[in-house]
Amino acid sequence: MELTINGTTRRVEAEADTPLLWVIRDELGLTGTKYGCGKAQCGACTVLVDGQPTRSCVTPVESVVGGAITTIEAIEEDPVGRRVVEAWVANQVPQCGYCQSGQVMAATALLKQSPHPGKADIAAALVNLCRCGTYNAIAAAMRQAAQG
Repeated sequence: MELTINGTTRRVEAEADTPLLWVIRDELGLTGTKYGCGKAQCGACTVLVDGQPTRSCVTPVESVVGGAITTIEAIEEDPVGRRVVEAWVANQVPQCGYCQSGQVMAATALLKQSPHPGKADIAAALVNLCRCGTYNAIAAAMRQAAQG
């Protein structure tokens, strides 16, 4: 199969129903996308597929052939993604950091769809779990990133 990941077409050898997460991590060595729950509940595995936040732990690799996949490794190449990362750093969002790649991916997708989201928009879009409880810092970073 051929996948377009971070702007580069890559050939991968995987069964059609292999979760995208394992192809990204094990086949391609892009380990910024994390395994959390394996049930699409926590969001640690979030990547963007054609700009949409996608839980890669339950997404069969075959279903994204022909799509544009973006992982955390390339998010700062996008001006919105760079702005999100800068806001995350400025607001000292991460504690353990494990969930943060998925959080950043979800935040970037939101800002690309809605450049000036309201509080309710942010709450509805950023549903990834953070076991450290950094939700207030995430919201502050989102507000900062939305201001540009």
